[in-house]
Amino acid sequence: MATIDEDLATVEKDIRQLKVEYDQYFGGGRKRPPSEIEWRIDLLLKRYAERGGELKSAQRFRFNNLTQTYAKYKDIFRKKLKQKEEGSIQRHFGAAAREIEASRAQKQSGEQASGAAPEESKAFRMTCSEPEREKEKVEQLYQALLQAKQQAGEETGKLSRSSFNEFVLKKTKELQKQKNCRDVEYVVEVVEGQVKLKALVKA
Repeated sequence: MATIDEDLATVEKDIRQLKVEYDQYFGGGRKRPPSEIEWRIDLLLKRYAERGGELKSAQRFRFNNLTQTYAKYKDIFRKKLKQKEEGSIQRHFGAAAREIEASRAQKQSGEQASGAAPEESKAFRMTCSEPEREKEKVEQLYQALLQAKQQAGEETGKLSRSSFNEFVLKKTKELQKQKNCRDVEYVVEVVEGQVKLKALVKA
């Protein structure tokens, strides 16, 4: 039986594959929409929505991000299918990601107009002093960075858990030595559409 992390990795992979196959379908390369993949994603997301108490904090963070991403794309697929059925589809599905970005930008400008903080300001923060012993914190940071990059449409192929753990350990020790401090704060945030990872010394 697959572990929770393996199931979440399957969902992540299936969402990417679903986008590819819908792209082919709307572009005329497939005769039918990829309903089998969609059914598989729905099944796993429903299973973990009902078993939320079994998820660790990092897994829950990852699950919530996957659920939100999938919901956004499902909404786009639904609209595209309706247009296709009505014979009014004009654009290739490749514009789907741009639609998500446009709606996000529109939401941001609305929030700014109402005096609320823009979405970009919602940074993920984590403080650690001994990364080798605080594995769950480092895992949360890794997942936050991974999900932020995926949502921003950035490449994540070169990002590996082991190399990231090494980076956090080395960076923490380096700053502790340079600044003669104990705690180091790591921040994942989106600045002008680009994901940034910052390491800050806690006073």
